[in-house]
Amino acid sequence: MADDHETTWTEFGQAVNMTASALETFLETDESRSVGQKASQGAESKGHAEGRRIVAILRKKKGDLDDEDYAHMRKVVGYVNRHLEQGGPEDEAKVKDSPWRMSLMNWGHDPLKG
Repeated sequence: MADDHETTWTEFGQAVNMTASALETFLETDESRSVGQKASQGAESKGHAEGRRIVAILRKKKGDLDDEDYAHMRKVVGYVNRHLEQGGPEDEAKVKDSPWRMSLMNWGHDPLKG
């Protein structure tokens, strides 16, 4: 299991390119709250809730991560990779404020970050 955790740790670090504080700050914005699937009108979107969980994982020491954290990290990696494969707006000038980017950022990945 340690090897699987190490792979997950590495892939998560590649998929999540925002710091805990940057993600937490973004989650407080209207842009963050405006995107994603919501169970009901006014409810928190799935991606926004995921972002809060990602912040908690990023704030943990690697040795304090448990199997549930690693399972969630694999979920995040899968989402980010699938969303990136779908691609964003063809016009790169429109990527900055696009729902595609905002959704990815809720999951800890800023596609404009190098």
